[in-house]
Parts: sequence; structure tokens; C-alpha cells
Amino acid sequence: MLTTYHTIAESGITEIVIKGSRFICSLKRVHSEDEAKGFIQAVKKEHWKATHNCSAYLIGDQNEIQRAHDDGEPSGTAGVPMLEVLKKNELRYVAAVVTRYFGGTKLGAGGLIRAYSRSVSTALKDIGIVVRSLQTKVGCIVSYSASGKLENYLAQSPYTLIEAQYTDQVCFLCGIPAEDISRFQDAVTDVMNGRVIFEIGEEEYVERPVSPAYDEADEGEIE
Repeated sequence: MLTTYHTIAESGITEIVIKGSRFICSLKRVHSEDEAKGFIQAVKKEHWKATHNCSAYLIGDQNEIQRAHDDGEPSGTAGVPMLEVLKKNELRYVAAVVTRYFGGTKLGAGGLIRAYSRSVSTALKDIGIVVRSLQTKVGCIVSYSASGKLENYLAQSPYTLIEAQYTDQVCFLCGIPAEDISRFQDAVTDVMNGRVIFEIGEEEYVERPVSPAYDEADEGEIE
């Protein structure tokens, strides 16, 4: 199991128009090849009148499964450029389908490559990318009067604050890498002069947003 990896923030759909053609990019997290194929077929069923439904997906901790399909576009002008955008952003466990409704103007091989790349990179910017880190949830329970001090410390620290829970006391739920738990507890105990109770929870993935990689296909006109 990977301790850290990048993937899309959520499933989503974005659309761009290039020289009259509509390019609709659908993205989804997938955890198996069957799930990826099912997603692709669902998009094809929804857009059965489209000129093309091109696809690409990456599956596996080391992206052992990589697939790209041009769906009738000239070989190498759609699926592979889409796959390269996913790889450039170092993503894992994600499938992309770009649906094209032809607008009457041919783009040429270079234009198609840039159009399909731009469709995926635009979707990644709009939908977002997250880094998922395997961390242990640690609750830090303090009184209301002491909560401001701890909140300020956590905001400036390298640790992930997942949420604050308010009952008769305040519990700051943090995501901490397993190897850093003792160091984290010592630091918080010192900041709070010992006035804190810790609750160690389960280990699970915690997500935080990151910026997509720049893609030159996003710039300039497509001739």
C-alpha cells in the first residue's frame, strides 16, 4: 500500500470548445481495470451520438496498468496524449474519457494532440488534484479557554488539521504520519504545558490539494 500518492480530488466533468468542436472530459477515481472499463462504457452510452469517446487510465501503486484508446481518431492523437497528461501529474487510480462532438473544422494531427491534452489538463485544473497520505488520526482534546493557543500552533505547524469538534471541550483531529506521532505529542504537550489529552485513532488516508502540473498545450491557439 502506498503511503502517499496523487489522484483527482473527485469525479467531475468539464467542457471546452476548440474550432467548433466540443471536448467534454470526464474524470473518475477507479481502483480496478473493470471499474475503469465500466466507467468508459457508461460515458459512451451517455454520449452515443458523439463523434469520438477517447479514453486513458492509470491503475496500480506503480501504475502497472496503463491504457489509452483513440476511438477512431488518428492513431496516437487522442488516448496517448491524454495518458501523458495524467502521467505528467503523477496521478494514480484515475480514468479519463474525452468526448468529442465534431464542429466541422479538421484540426490535423498536431491540433488533435493539443486539443485532447488541453481537455484533460483543463479538467484537472477545474476538478483539482489531491495528495493522499496514509496518516494516523490523533485527537487533541483541550478546554475552550486553551483551544485558541492550540489552534494557532496547528495552523503554523507542518501537521494536517482535519477538523475541530466542539462538545463540552474542543477536540482538534489531526492527521499524523505514524513515525511522527511521538514527536507531535511532545510538541503539543510542550505548547499546552501538559493541558491536553490525546486520543490515537485509526490509520487512513488524509487528503490535501496540490496544484496541477503546467501543460504547454493549455497555451496558444490550435491551428
